Amino acid sequence: MLSKGSVVLLHGLGRGAGASWPLARYLKRGDYYTFAPGYPSRTLPLPAIVDRLRAQIADLDGPVHFVTHSYGGIVAHRLISTAPPANLGRVVMLAPPHGGSEWADLLVRLKLDRLVMRAATGELTTGRNASPVADYPLGIIAGTRALDPIFPRLFVPRPNDGKVSLASTRLEGMTDHIELPVSHTLMVWNPRVMAQVAAFLDTGTFTRAR
Repeated sequence: MLSKGSVVLLHGLGRGAGASWPLARYLKRGDYYTFAPGYPSRTLPLPAIVDRLRAQIADLDGPVHFVTHSYGGIVAHRLISTAPPANLGRVVMLAPPHGGSEWADLLVRLKLDRLVMRAATGELTTGRNASPVADYPLGIIAGTRALDPIFPRLFVPRPNDGKVSLASTRLEGMTDHIELPVSHTLMVWNPRVMAQVAAFLDTGTFTRAR
């Protein structure tokens, strides 16, 4: 086991266990053990995903940190809020839609939600119940650059990362929040994002240029 503890990597909607492999490799070089479980984010309800993950991480050596992308942040927050690991470390979330996503709202209006989001629909729309306050060390990285510079402007408040607005990523009680010029889809592979993830896991804060 590596000396800094374990990092649980939770992927976004429709992705799989290998979605964050460059970040896993980066953190391993920084002396962390990484564990990237896959889960059927579209077909399994959130409580069932949380129950499955809780069993999978029960034997990890601590401290147990979390690094999440998009919907993975919703999953981690529910898990930690309901029954946090006794050896919980720090948490970094990349573009978490805590306030919901206007893209999800659009899919509902177009009646495409059951095709695209399925079981996760109720967790991703903007009208759902507000998330509980974060009472754990939480750093959030938000993107401000969309791959498509035009279409997101029609549906997602600016600034946004193409799918989630900057305002929607925030969560009451968070420890730190930083904005980077990266897109929602590609941010998990961005070197600047990886460096900020490692900084928060190591120190409990993000680094900012002087």
